[in-house]
Amino acid sequence: MAVKIRLKRMGKKKAPFYRIVVADSRSPRDGRFIEQVGYYDPCKEPSEVKVDEEAVKKWLSNGAQPTATVERILKNAGIEK
Repeated sequence: MAVKIRLKRMGKKKAPFYRIVVADSRSPRDGRFIEQVGYYDPCKEPSEVKVDEEAVKKWLSNGAQPTATVERILKNAGIEK
């Protein structure tokens, strides 16, 4: 099972809000996930990000692969891969 750390889109049309989740790579974007580890709100100025650092580090050490966008968000939050 390939596990990814990726964004799950929420919110209204034209007002996105994303949850950072750990999910099986075969599940749909907004479908089933294993654990929610944070959120990202690009509509606020500046963008609001909250990440559970311990959970992300645990999943990264277990082999979960972040998507390119999540990797950039984690790097800005100070969490290295």
